[in-house]
Amino acid sequence: MNSLPAHLPLGDSLPADPADAAQKIIQRISPAGWSDRLKASRMDDPDETLVRASQNGDPAAFEALVRQHQRMIHSLTYRMTGSLADAEDLAQDAFIRAYEQIAQYRGGAKFSTWLYRIAINACLNWRQREHRRLEVHTQWAGCTAADRPESSNGQADQSLRVQAALLKLPARQRAAVVLTVYDGLNHAEAAQALGCSETTVSWRVFAARRKLKSWLQTRD
Repeated sequence: MNSLPAHLPLGDSLPADPADAAQKIIQRISPAGWSDRLKASRMDDPDETLVRASQNGDPAAFEALVRQHQRMIHSLTYRMTGSLADAEDLAQDAFIRAYEQIAQYRGGAKFSTWLYRIAINACLNWRQREHRRLEVHTQWAGCTAADRPESSNGQADQSLRVQAALLKLPARQRAAVVLTVYDGLNHAEAAQALGCSETTVSWRVFAARRKLKSWLQTRD
């Protein structure tokens, strides 16, 4: 896969696949120095000048924004999750979303505030997915409120069992479950994503649920 050029002329549009471009930008962040132009812009206006350059298609300017705010965003995501691995993923997700939406930033609030809001939303969505995942795992494993595992080790063991069971499903059934149960898509949206009918999605989810409950409620 080709890397982005170090600089794009001002006036060029952002790459056609912004998520892929942002991923590459974040991956190549290192202690290497900025260009003299970016150093000067940081001294003058550390956010707004760089944002304008990013909106005009300069990936080096967005790299500078990442460097400038990555500690703040990572601290936020770690406080929200308590997990270094999840915090890293969510911080990267926040910067990718910011890159995708950079053209929409109009300066009504400070850039750091705008970026903070994106990161908060990413964390809240993650928390909802985690809650949904735990509830689903508990349901499929046949636990009641009384015997639901309370310890982190118990929850981790249960999650591993469910993940192993998911991997035993046929790929199409597994995809239907992931989209509708974990990602929260309705059956119409899942059908569009999978290129099939809503009826097919419903049947795949029904069949998958039946298998998962059977497997997970069978004790060794």
